[in-house]
Amino acid sequence: MGVALGPRGRVREESSLDELAQLAASAGARVVGTALQERKRRDPATLVGKGKVEELKLLCSEQQVDLVLFDEDLSPAQQRNLEKLLERKTLDRTQLILDIFARRARTREGRLQVELAQLDYLLPRLAGKGVLLSRLGGGIGTRGPGETKLETDRRRIRQRIQAVKREIEHVRRERLTRREARVRREAPVVALVGYTNAGKSTLFNALTRGGAAVSDQLFMTLDPLVRKVRLGPGRELLLVDTVGFVQKLPHSLVAAFRATLEEVVQADLLLHVVDASAEGVEQREAAVEAVLREIGAGERPSLLVLNKADQTSPERVHALAEARPGCATVSALKSEGLQALLDHVAARVALEPRRVRLRFALGDKRGIARVYAAGRVLQHHVEDGQVLLDAELPERALERYRDERA
Repeated sequence: MGVALGPRGRVREESSLDELAQLAASAGARVVGTALQERKRRDPATLVGKGKVEELKLLCSEQQVDLVLFDEDLSPAQQRNLEKLLERKTLDRTQLILDIFARRARTREGRLQVELAQLDYLLPRLAGKGVLLSRLGGGIGTRGPGETKLETDRRRIRQRIQAVKREIEHVRRERLTRREARVRREAPVVALVGYTNAGKSTLFNALTRGGAAVSDQLFMTLDPLVRKVRLGPGRELLLVDTVGFVQKLPHSLVAAFRATLEEVVQADLLLHVVDASAEGVEQREAAVEAVLREIGAGERPSLLVLNKADQTSPERVHALAEARPGCATVSALKSEGLQALLDHVAARVALEPRRVRLRFALGDKRGIARVYAAGRVLQHHVEDGQVLLDAELPERALERYRDERA
């Protein structure tokens, strides 16, 4: 069930409703129908108004529906009112996404982040139920054994939130340590970002020969994967696959996954993967860019990648590419356009090979070995007690050898 505020919002809400149906299918539900209401403003009691609720209840009885999903965040009062009037379980978009994330999280970090988002979502709803009770029986002693179960639950949830935040902070520090180790290796980090189901994991596997799970279901990747991509001697980068974004991505999820999304904030380059075959490409791009701004990655260097070029017409791909100068066009599934993409990435992160002549003392075995490890040595000869190396090194590594230039 969706609500469009006026005719202008109708097209956008229709697209969002289609996505809600995909989300429901990803969660294991069977969608039997959708409904869209156009109104001037949201009803504070039921979101859609009493008449629409009656209509929905009749439709649910006819279709034997046991779950109603709303494409909006419902207030605690709205959710209680709707469940009472519809006599069926009622969920909003955020609850549905949280359920999918809870099913898909595999690592300890992913599960912690999902739990934090769930607790943050639950607390105000539990608090809403207990506001009246918390005002009863004021005075000394009423906060001890005599407190209500709801107040006890609220306290336990707050305690658990703090415990989960501490665990996530511990994981964040561990991730920071690993990231610092990568910096010492001087391999640039390239992060895949994009709308969910844009083909990021397929592209990740094609570039790394990795084993990331791939499916048409939404949110298949929750836990970031990092793999090495070799472009040539001494030329390698680290590619990161990250969680996909959607329209109306709950702020609680963005906040909970901030530790994971730091990989995006700290990346040398973002590959914004776009499904060229999807409807509403511009809306999806805008949704991704909004989340990137929210996490502080809006100004990171980025390269737009039009994926799934094999699943749409050449004319459409050409039109999309013309409107996005400098983008790359690929089919990750068919491994088309990948070398051109890697060449583009190499230029953006200064991994293009540059020829250079370096001079070392004869006994500087460590310095000479570093050149062999960092690139490709074309010629090695000794002259006047010194070692001269003609080598091809990544552009980003040249500054290290400023003093050894011959």
